[in-house]
Amino acid sequence: MTDPFDDKKAQAAAWFRSLRDSIVAAFEGLEDRYGTGTPGRFEVTPTTRADGGGGLMSVMRGGRVFEKVGVNVSEVHGTLGERAQKAMAARGVPGMDKDPRFWASGISLVAHMVNPHTPAVHMNTRMFWTPHAWWFGGGADLNPCIEYPEDTAHFHGQMQAACDLHDASYFPKFKAWADEYFFVPHRGRARGVGGIFYDDLSELGFDGGFALTQSVGNAFIEAYVPILQRRKDTPFTQHERDFQAFRRGR
Repeated sequence: MTDPFDDKKAQAAAWFRSLRDSIVAAFEGLEDRYGTGTPGRFEVTPTTRADGGGGLMSVMRGGRVFEKVGVNVSEVHGTLGERAQKAMAARGVPGMDKDPRFWASGISLVAHMVNPHTPAVHMNTRMFWTPHAWWFGGGADLNPCIEYPEDTAHFHGQMQAACDLHDASYFPKFKAWADEYFFVPHRGRARGVGGIFYDDLSELGFDGGFALTQSVGNAFIEAYVPILQRRKDTPFTQHERDFQAFRRGR
């Protein structure tokens, strides 16, 4: 039986794939323009999920600018197990025990740079659907080894501009959510300097939620690439490289 949401799911999945393509092209272009030696390239591996669906895992290692970066996209479907059904019920989604089907698609990015003055970064956007509820989620956060306040301000400013296109209340709410979500209690510190995070977003309807998610994803390159370009040639010491490795390990 055709679900009336099928076209919307296909629309979202196609956009996640197009965002992945744009970011991969932009990052390989940076590898071509900067640094010495052989520019890095993404190795692309198709993935499959036994219950249904799959995606693309795109990983670059040992580049001139990017030490390691993954830009992965997926579209999967199947049925939730009993534990997952209970977790969904705890989130306020009823009926999963009667019809535990699900569908999910999204893009997930993690980038670590060669230069310790250039911050690591995370970004993801996603859509989750069940017969009983659906929502968008995502965000982006900056993780510098050596923080520059102007970099933090730029990154947050781009995320705010993306949110403000839809509702001026979203950025402060999503920023606070990120600050809480990425705080590491046993270390007593945040993972980085934050950004935005949101989940369970359905209040805007599909069109509104999808538009906000597109704004956040499309803002990523302008939020991050100028920082990379500003820091990529900053001289660094072995001590700073060692500290970068220490921070990654934590």
